[in-house]
Order: sequence, then structure tokens, then C-alpha cells
Amino acid sequence: MKKDAIKREEDVINFLSNKTEFEREVLVATFKIPKGKVSTYKRIAKKIGRPRACRAVGNALHKNPRAPVVPCHRVVRSDGRFGGEKRGAESRRNLLKKEGIPIRDGRVKISDEILF
Repeated sequence: MKKDAIKREEDVINFLSNKTEFEREVLVATFKIPKGKVSTYKRIAKKIGRPRACRAVGNALHKNPRAPVVPCHRVVRSDGRFGGEKRGAESRRNLLKKEGIPIRDGRVKISDEILF
């Protein structure tokens, strides 16, 4: 399936058939984050019914085969910092800046208006 062929939740699920159920749940929840919004690893973990699985959410996002269609760049730490390696964090920070997300001192300025 081509990257641009993924437009709906069902497309994401079909494309990710080789992933574990947990990874699919994380990536589908992430797919739902609209442009101009962010979520946190913790919020994604809660949305999929695994509130203590924050680190596992990060690991699943690290294996995202369809970035930026599945917008893992919109998931940050609860304190607004970017997880993962430094080079990847810089790239995600730049994508969020382009989407209009407020960033100060290298962190997303978390607010109710942008949280999903």
C-alpha cells in the first residue's frame, strides 16, 4: 500500500497487519491526532487502555513505518520535551513548528488548546 493511500483508520490497520496488536493500537491512536494538536506518551497509553505503558508507547512509535502519515512527531513527553534520539527530536520539533505548535526553549508549550 502506498503512503498516500492511507487516508482512514481502516487503511492504517490494514497496512500494519504485521505489527503486534499493541503496536497497531498505538499507531492508530497516533493517526487520529490532528494537525495543530499534540499528545503525550502517557495520554496515548491511557487512550489504548494501558495507562502504565508510556515507555512501550515510545518504543512502538520508534518503529512507525508510516511517518509522517501516522504523525508520531505529534507525540511528546508530558513535560513537552521530545523523546528519542537528538537528531530525530530536532526533525520532529521542526515539523511541529511548521504546524503552528508553540515551542519554547526546545519544548512544546503544553496547553489545553493543543492537547489531543
